[in-house]
Amino acid sequence: MKKLFTCLLDLLYPNLCVICNESLVRGEELICFHCLHQMPKTNYHLELDNTVEKRFWGKVPVYRATSYFHFYKGSPFQQLLHELKYRGNKEIGRVMGRFAGVDLLDTDDFASIDVIVPVPLHPKKQLKRGYNQSEWIARGLSEALNKPVDATHLIRIKENTTQTKKSVFERYQNTQGIFALNDVTVFEKKHVLLVDDVLTTGSTLEACVLALMETNHIKISVFTLALA
Repeated sequence: MKKLFTCLLDLLYPNLCVICNESLVRGEELICFHCLHQMPKTNYHLELDNTVEKRFWGKVPVYRATSYFHFYKGSPFQQLLHELKYRGNKEIGRVMGRFAGVDLLDTDDFASIDVIVPVPLHPKKQLKRGYNQSEWIARGLSEALNKPVDATHLIRIKENTTQTKKSVFERYQNTQGIFALNDVTVFEKKHVLLVDDVLTTGSTLEACVLALMETNHIKISVFTLALA
C-alpha cells in the first residue's frame, strides 16, 4: 500500500531534475546523475595556488580556497543558483554541499577543518528570504565532512545594498565593516571553513575573513559552491 501511494504521488507530483527537467530515478536527489556528471567542476581543491586562492592574494590571509563548479551566465547550471537563492529551493544547497563535501574529503587540508561557518545574511534579509542559502550549503558540507556548522558567532551588523551591477571597487566599499564576531575566542586555534554560494570579486568573503581575524591563532579556508 505504501509503495502504491508513493507511485501515485510520483505520478501526480513527479520529481524532476532542476537542470534538465527529466524525471529522477531512485537514488537521485534534485539533480540527475547525467547533469551531475556534466557539471563544470573546478577540482581546485586538488590544486595549490589555484585560481580561487589567487583572488585573495595580497588582500587577506586565506590558507586554502576552492569553488565546486564554474558558473557561466546563461549556462544550464545557472538554474541551480536561481533556484537556491531566489525560488526558495534551499534543499539544493544541502544536496550540492554534500556532493562537494565528498570531493573535499580527497584532500587533507579541507578534510581536517574544525568548523564550517556560513557567510551570514542580515536578519532583515534572512527574514524576507526565509533562510540563508550559504548555511544550507554548509549543512550539506557538514554531512559529508562530519564537521559542525557554526552559524551563530559570525554576524552581519550592517545591511548593505545589493552587490549586483556594482564595480569591483564599489563591491569592496559596500562590504567594509559589515561583519563582526560576537565572541572573539570561540574560533581560537581552529581551522575554519568559510562558506558562500558564489565567488565573484571576493569582497564579501574578504570582509568576513577580516572579522574572523579578530580571533587569535585562527586558520581560515574558503569554499564557494560556484565560481563566476
